[in-house]
Amino acid sequence: MSTRAPLPLTDAEPHGFIYLGFHADKPQKAPIYHQTAPRREAADRLTEAAKEFEQRPDVHSVRVFRARLIPPLRGAPRHDLAMLIRTTRPDDLDRVRNSSAVKALAGTEILIGTNAARIGETEANRDAIFLFNHFTASGGTDPVDTWLGLTDWYTSTIDVDNSTALRPVDNSAEFAIINYVRLPSGPLRLLLNQLLRPSFHRVVRGTLKRNQMRSLPGFYRMIT
Repeated sequence: MSTRAPLPLTDAEPHGFIYLGFHADKPQKAPIYHQTAPRREAADRLTEAAKEFEQRPDVHSVRVFRARLIPPLRGAPRHDLAMLIRTTRPDDLDRVRNSSAVKALAGTEILIGTNAARIGETEANRDAIFLFNHFTASGGTDPVDTWLGLTDWYTSTIDVDNSTALRPVDNSAEFAIINYVRLPSGPLRLLLNQLLRPSFHRVVRGTLKRNQMRSLPGFYRMIT
């Protein structure tokens, strides 16, 4: 077990976030996602669109991801590809999301939101595997407070050195918070590193259960 001290919070990003999902190939139930011709073609299309979006003054950056592993959990988004658009300011969210260029992609809106809090720099290494952890919440607890309560365990026990918590601007959104994380290892190693630790079930699962929250992870590789 690591003895490293928990990492402190850093300033939240000042941008708006548009997180879109895309189905490029037929739906699958298997957790491992492989490259297929339709997925490669869709990835190329999204990559070209990302380059064009980044020329807009109201867009700060665009990232495109392809799925690597999505556990077969009820309610988890199971998209082949994903796009994360940072708008220059939160005030730009509606303009960008409703633009003809974004609408033409026909993506599923998973989150329209802002960065509520963060630790470290999630995109410090773009060659890593990235986790989008989608949390549902049915209780009255603030999901960001619950996220904050779990950061010490992840940073000191699993050696995660970053975490970007995205909160939707619409309180009726399907997911109460989405955690965007660069992983220190591959997804299978991370999952085992958690599940084989008694403290994971006591601290992480116990906290989520008390706060009536569910965790629905998806693991992705950044394309651009």
